[in-house]
Amino acid sequence: MDNLTFRYSILLMEGLQVTNLSTHLAFMLFLLAYIFIIVSNIGILIQISVEKRLHQPMHILFCNLPLNDLLGTTVLLPHLMSHILTDPSERYITYVECAMQAFLGHVYGTASHTILMIMAFDRYVAICNPLRYPTIMSNNMMVILSAGAWGAAVVLVGILIGLSVRLSHCRSVIQSLFCDNPSLFKLSCENTMINNVYGLTFTVVLLTSSLGSVVFTYLRIVMVCFKSKNKATNSKAIKTCSAHLAVYIIMMVSGFTIIFLHRFPASSESRHLPSIMFHVIPPSLNPIIYGLQAKEIRQRLFKLFYKSKVNSV
Repeated sequence: MDNLTFRYSILLMEGLQVTNLSTHLAFMLFLLAYIFIIVSNIGILIQISVEKRLHQPMHILFCNLPLNDLLGTTVLLPHLMSHILTDPSERYITYVECAMQAFLGHVYGTASHTILMIMAFDRYVAICNPLRYPTIMSNNMMVILSAGAWGAAVVLVGILIGLSVRLSHCRSVIQSLFCDNPSLFKLSCENTMINNVYGLTFTVVLLTSSLGSVVFTYLRIVMVCFKSKNKATNSKAIKTCSAHLAVYIIMMVSGFTIIFLHRFPASSESRHLPSIMFHVIPPSLNPIIYGLQAKEIRQRLFKLFYKSKVNSV
């Protein structure tokens, strides 16, 4: 059989290399991080869904973020924890599972940008056009923005992964923590120029759109705050935007590091930390930064905490 047409159904994943002494410690750290991310993000979603005061455009749009964080964390951490406890020579994954993991992982990364873009637009309208905010951010607009953020991610990533899945492959080792698009097409011995061109174009367009919209939004907000004489409004705007910007910067630094290090196969070990950061740090910080910064959510959580403390006494 021609090697170029051979397709492995079972792949070996490199995974995270840890010493025997640190295996259980690493497992417990990832488990605690996963539990915190699941509980905090689901808790925020429940709070927004049951509290009628939180049924506002800003909070409803924010629901997209914890949903995406749950997806991104679940794509990585359960597999990572399983592989930590498995011998490196037995870390197998089927090709179908690998392709699905790559698809969901890239949807998470892409949606992280598109969701933060629509949230930046929401803050732009709220601060720069406060009187028109209820009219612009209608229910139809929220549906359009949310559907656009997820739809763009699914379609663009679907094409990305589809181009890699069409390739035959002659290798069976995934040299990464988890399956992603570069890991998939690196299995092939065929010409991957189309994959590289589309992947590079996709990355450039996404990052340019993301950075461009965020920079434009913040410049407009800064200009409005500079012209405004209302210190309370300016303080609230800065507080809200600083939270958004902090999460955005963390996401961008982790993402850029992963993309950069993928160009250097010898630095595969160096990709592990930013890969874990990208799937763990933003999902951990988002409920804290956005949830506790929202006055209504913060008051509701404090009320529940106080009530449970009184009942326990």
